[in-house]
Amino acid sequence: MDQRASIITLGVKNLTQSKLFYEALGWKNAAKRDSDIVAYNLQGMALALYQREELAKDAKVEFEDVKYSPFTIAHNVNAPSEVDAILAQAQAAGGKLVKPGQKVFWGGYSGYFADPDNFLWEVAHNPFSGLGPNGEFRWGGHDTE
Repeated sequence: MDQRASIITLGVKNLTQSKLFYEALGWKNAAKRDSDIVAYNLQGMALALYQREELAKDAKVEFEDVKYSPFTIAHNVNAPSEVDAILAQAQAAGGKLVKPGQKVFWGGYSGYFADPDNFLWEVAHNPFSGLGPNGEFRWGGHDTE
């Protein structure tokens, strides 16, 4: 298996509400043909929104209803001020501020918001892993292999 992920799919309770939230963040839906899924093209992969019940049927599993999912999605930026701006944008779009932007133990600056389904997003500035020329993130920076 190649070391990559192609799509992250979030099982959402209300597809319309989630779509409106991500659009308020400035994201553009790329799934034009299928109204049952919302897809956002990212750099080298996609983030999809799919009705939670349909995702459970497709995977043949049952989802427990928990307040927050036990994973995060991170969005890295170039400066601490961008962290604060995006956290404010997420709140204005209907997201919940979980942790305000602040200096963190690993030497960077980050905060968290939750989307309408309580998926946690970390917004971070990592001074040790700068972004590439197109905003792409690479653990350890772009001068390492």
